[in-house]
Amino acid sequence: MELKYLNKKYTDEESLANLAKQFASGKPCKHIVLENFFEEKFAQTLHDNFPKFDTLKVVRKSLNENKREDYHFERWHPAFGELRDFMITDEVSNFMSILTGINGLFTNTDALGQGIHQGGKGSFLDVHIDVNVNTKKKLWRRVNLLVYMNKDWKPSYKGEIEIWNKDMKTMAVKYPPTLNTAVIFLTDADSPHGYEKINFPEGEYRKSYYAYFFTPMEEGVKYEDSRFLSKPDDALGKKVATRLKENLKIKIKQVLSFFNVKSLDFQDKNEKE
Repeated sequence: MELKYLNKKYTDEESLANLAKQFASGKPCKHIVLENFFEEKFAQTLHDNFPKFDTLKVVRKSLNENKREDYHFERWHPAFGELRDFMITDEVSNFMSILTGINGLFTNTDALGQGIHQGGKGSFLDVHIDVNVNTKKKLWRRVNLLVYMNKDWKPSYKGEIEIWNKDMKTMAVKYPPTLNTAVIFLTDADSPHGYEKINFPEGEYRKSYYAYFFTPMEEGVKYEDSRFLSKPDDALGKKVATRLKENLKIKIKQVLSFFNVKSLDFQDKNEKE
């Protein structure tokens, strides 16, 4: 299969080599932003048929986040199934490996591989570090790919993806979540990211597709759980509560791991069907 759903201007050998240089020089972490990432007609089809907010069954709502997500592509318009299957092809894996300089990258079709995010008015996702291992499949998570699906986005809506410096003293860069814009970055401690509370109009939603790319586990790779981080201007009470909550979460997961419990996601309503 060729890279039929990607914008052709990104896929020839010379262009991809230039993109790889841009990715490698990204600051504060290796990253790149690619506008018009998917072929235009395909991106429009995804936008026009994006699943309704209320149908998404993974509800993330806590002190540090307010959004929904899901990964059951078979429930949605056929274009989403085509996208899921396209992203697991050798051609896409090769494209991502060349772009990032990480050999053997691949994504899969479970919740930790591909899915969609969506947030309504007031949605937010505090700055955080992502988990670096799929413990069920023993895979090392290396790269995040996010493709936004927000037509006619305006700065007043907010919701730009923010990438912060590792020391969490300053935000390094932010990018608007505009239609068919891809943000690709390494998944490690150098890439704290999130978005502020959005102000989308009622009935409009911040929408994105995600694909996380992995390589097999390697000796010496240490599991690091996801964790939320505090911004300098966060209220003291929130800073303290976030630190306590994140420490407690990690302790609980350590106990569960001792008893060989590898998954505990009460926010995923799919688990109850």
